[in-house]
Amino acid sequence: MRKITTRAVSVLLLAAAIVVGLTVYVLRYIDEGRSWALAFSRVNSGSYGSLLDRNGVKLAYFDGERSEYADDSYTRIANYHVTGDYEGRSGSGVLNTFWGNMQGFSLLTGTTKAEASVLTLSVDSELNRVAYNAINGRKAAVLVCDYTSGDVLCMVSTPSIDPADPDAVPAEGAYINRCLSAAFTPGSVFKLVTAAAAIESIPDIFERSFYCEGRYEVAGVPITDLAAHYTQSFEQALANSCNIAFAQIAIKVGQNTLLQHVREYGFLDRHELSGIPTAAGNFPSDFVGDPELGWAGIGQSTDLVCPYSLLRFVSAVGNSGVLCEPRLLLDGSAPKLSRFMNAETAQRLTEMMNYTVVQHYGGEDSFPGLRLCAKTGTAERGDGSSNAWFAGFLNDPAHPYAFVVMVEQAGFGITDAAPIARAVLTAAVNKYPMH
Repeated sequence: MRKITTRAVSVLLLAAAIVVGLTVYVLRYIDEGRSWALAFSRVNSGSYGSLLDRNGVKLAYFDGERSEYADDSYTRIANYHVTGDYEGRSGSGVLNTFWGNMQGFSLLTGTTKAEASVLTLSVDSELNRVAYNAINGRKAAVLVCDYTSGDVLCMVSTPSIDPADPDAVPAEGAYINRCLSAAFTPGSVFKLVTAAAAIESIPDIFERSFYCEGRYEVAGVPITDLAAHYTQSFEQALANSCNIAFAQIAIKVGQNTLLQHVREYGFLDRHELSGIPTAAGNFPSDFVGDPELGWAGIGQSTDLVCPYSLLRFVSAVGNSGVLCEPRLLLDGSAPKLSRFMNAETAQRLTEMMNYTVVQHYGGEDSFPGLRLCAKTGTAERGDGSSNAWFAGFLNDPAHPYAFVVMVEQAGFGITDAAPIARAVLTAAVNKYPMH
């Protein structure tokens, strides 16, 4: 009897082990089955595919015998954060996100299909090369999109790496896409957000004046500026990038109202660029008091902005307050449109940003051929360095391009970020004479 009991228990334990093993296998298959199949798919299934830029330039190709990238190493490096790699080292690349779909994996059958896949991207690989060259070895993010179609024409993050070089030693942060996967202290480009909130919540904001002597105390805490601007209008305060004026404006708007606008404009959200996730930003949500609110309103404090989120904002301003959601894939689908901000607010910001370019950035002399509306930012990082920003758009129906440039640990927005934007926008305008 004891032997029977022992055998029964052994059988039950064996059955339980089999059930547990099968459960673990099924769960792992659901989670990892695609990667198992894809490890053999190019050889066994006959699948092959291409990844092309908007002009048909090959960025990647795979078939049963090989997995390749662009022929030119400079193109591979400049476009790395767009393409990604077959090994999955960069989490934001198109290959990493869509390669499984290009292979046609079926969870039900556990196999891939013998089929051809071609993905055409909105980016222009040549513009990416221009941006990469203009960055000149610094850590940076560059984004350019057509704000009437959403097509992302340029997306470059540095440092980069050659995915086809097996001996390449990546620089620190080379696998991070700074355009999508990180958020940074914004500095004065954030004054555009504070300005939008002020336009919509302070009825007489354009009739008010603001006085600046280079230093202003709020509840005993100093707000400082690089220069004294004395008496200035709201429009002049943005052009002067006056910290003192915009600290006062942020306090007048109030933390709850400013936070509401920050949320409505999507700066605190994680977005998706054609299915590729982006980083969320930050703005003080708990009560901080007027001094900290003043610093937050000028883009300091605990403010963090993802370059992609800022691209959405300036794209909507350029498009009369309507956001055409940026996209990376040209798949024939219609642009996704939504009302982002009041049209009058967008028009007022457009006028103010153009005034800023004309009065303080050299206008046509500094940006020949570019009908530019823009704002710089020099964001203090707390370690003696700064992030240099330049963001805006061309107010030009033939060239409806919005842009964001951010250079980490740089100098000033106008000296370090603006020349990169000028180089890429000039190349885009020359290459595409008409929209």
